[in-house]
Amino acid sequence: MTRLPRTPSFRLDGKRALVTGASSGIGQGCAVALAEAGAHVVCAARGVEKLQATVDAMAAEGWSAEALALDMADLDALSDAMTGQAPFDVVVNSAGMARHGPALETTPEDYDAVMDLDLRAAYFLSVGAAKGMQAAGLRGSIIHISSQMGHVGGIDRAVYCAAKHGLEGMIKAMAVEWGPMGIRVNTICPTFIRTPLAQVTLDNPERAKWITDKIKLGRVGEVEDIMGAVAYLASDASAMVTGTALLIDGGWTAE
Repeated sequence: MTRLPRTPSFRLDGKRALVTGASSGIGQGCAVALAEAGAHVVCAARGVEKLQATVDAMAAEGWSAEALALDMADLDALSDAMTGQAPFDVVVNSAGMARHGPALETTPEDYDAVMDLDLRAAYFLSVGAAKGMQAAGLRGSIIHISSQMGHVGGIDRAVYCAAKHGLEGMIKAMAVEWGPMGIRVNTICPTFIRTPLAQVTLDNPERAKWITDKIKLGRVGEVEDIMGAVAYLASDASAMVTGTALLIDGGWTAE
């Protein structure tokens, strides 16, 4: 009898996951996706009230979750959080910020604020996560929510593009270093997703037209469009995937 292959499991039962930026938007969607797949999810964010509301709602669904108040840009607090927790099988970084505007008007303060959270904190979160995985002998998955702007340029987005292009290079180098340990590092690169962070841009008619013209599928993304991707990259279904970007951009970067 012919022996047929079997699809690897997308389940995360028995796994511990950390999701940063989990109180709203894409981060909240990532936390839900991992919890739905069976993981225990540590939900981290700065805003304690919104974060606890998210965790309470997840618990009401019967999922396993807990809250962790964390300012990712505070590297001392980040280090304490990573060493104070049991190692994670999955780490998803969705904490981020943007200060959009013409490059000629960028201030050093704007530049530093974006880089500190979007790149510097992402770097040291990855290092802390990988150290924990290595010490515990875990074949873990680290996933950063990047952006299509890590692959192209965009109007009023020079600093944001710089941070996201840097993030894309960072995960490739880390994948090379950590692959022999069985630790995978990838990014998810969405187009514009309907979240509070993107709403200011979407409310601008000129920018909204630019966006809808560029997205070949004809609509802005929703948080749900990201959830399947994060479950895939967290699971054994993506066991051979590292050092790459999963573009969820509706065809923006296809031309």
